[in-house]
Amino acid sequence: MQLSFACLRRYAMPCVLLLSSLTARGQHSVAHFDEKGISRQTLEYYLSRSVTMAEFLAVDPYCNDGDYPFKADDVRMIENIGAKFIGRAIYRWGKETTLNNPDFWTEARKLINQVHARDPEVIFQAAVFEAVGRKADSVAVPAWAFKALGLPMERRNFRYDSMLNRNGKLVDHWGKGRSVPDITRTEAQLWLMFLSGSYMDLGCEALHMGQIALIGMEDKGLRHWAQFLAKVRAYAKDHTRRKWVLLDAHTPSGGMVVDGKSLLDFNSFPLRIKEVVEKPQEGILQTGYLDAFFGRSQGCITPSGWECASLPYLVELDNFGVSHNPGVADTASHFIWGYDEITWFYLQPEEYRNKWLWYAHDWLARTDKNGFLQMPVCRIVSPGRGKPVVRNRGNTRSAACPMGINVEETVKAIWNKP
Repeated sequence: MQLSFACLRRYAMPCVLLLSSLTARGQHSVAHFDEKGISRQTLEYYLSRSVTMAEFLAVDPYCNDGDYPFKADDVRMIENIGAKFIGRAIYRWGKETTLNNPDFWTEARKLINQVHARDPEVIFQAAVFEAVGRKADSVAVPAWAFKALGLPMERRNFRYDSMLNRNGKLVDHWGKGRSVPDITRTEAQLWLMFLSGSYMDLGCEALHMGQIALIGMEDKGLRHWAQFLAKVRAYAKDHTRRKWVLLDAHTPSGGMVVDGKSLLDFNSFPLRIKEVVEKPQEGILQTGYLDAFFGRSQGCITPSGWECASLPYLVELDNFGVSHNPGVADTASHFIWGYDEITWFYLQPEEYRNKWLWYAHDWLARTDKNGFLQMPVCRIVSPGRGKPVVRNRGNTRSAACPMGINVEETVKAIWNKP
């Protein structure tokens, strides 16, 4: 494993040099940021051109949710639409033994290099997530992970049982042998540091920390989270090309703020689409619907030092499965017409899908200028009724990506709107 990381650092150098040419002689591009942090203008530049592209960097057969072919067309699409922030590009949800395979990392690096050869500004986001499985016991703890946490070095594998809450909270939460790690446990921090550092070594400059309220189940006042994320940022200074990592998480309470300072660079949350009961399959956005995030992002001093009345945030079409009543409205649940958000979107007629993206983008711009819509380019969908899960692919349908749903040109048009 350590050998593959050394290779990844070597492969990363051409991208660093390419990006540095954009900022030679002090002439910074709009995408510039460094160890001092990221300006609001630059952050919003990235958030305004963000896509959900789940597992783009995970090549077959290493994807969590089945095959993901036609990556070459995705590389083309990223350049065509001008995407700058590739969300959830790599992660593990179970299947931890994959982390031992050097091909998982080297093939991901090849894709990063292909995209950066076309546009070195692009940021890839990895997701750390609120799940760990017993197979983590098969993964060796690298020396650098102990060092990053200030712990004495040991030669051993991770210990799944030592990551879990002592009182049994959220143990087996995701099924037998798959639990939520407890941030107050040192072993859980070690695991999360291993994932965070590995993704940064790969070339990811952003980390989605998942449902931080679950991981912080015992973390009163966010004390453990604050200490841990400070160590993640310290690691980023030596292991990312711009010496800064963008951190976000699902923040149902409105943020992750301690003594007026945000631990995150931006917030993120699902859209929470409301059914129009009298118009089957239609959905709208509404402030105050369930736990929708619009207007709720807390003010703070950001990790970069600038102050805001409301921290910028992303909203996305989330995936979480299918209800027991697909196709049936229930405005008291998070499902829309019985489906998770991305499945509902995927099942709509093409014309309505594209009109809805325009609607959602414009509604958000009018309603809360701190919020940005993360465009649905690739994510797993769950049709239910015995149908297999598939991937929503936003590509223009062609021989290069025959399952594309023709969202690509709509996203491009929205972003290029005067």
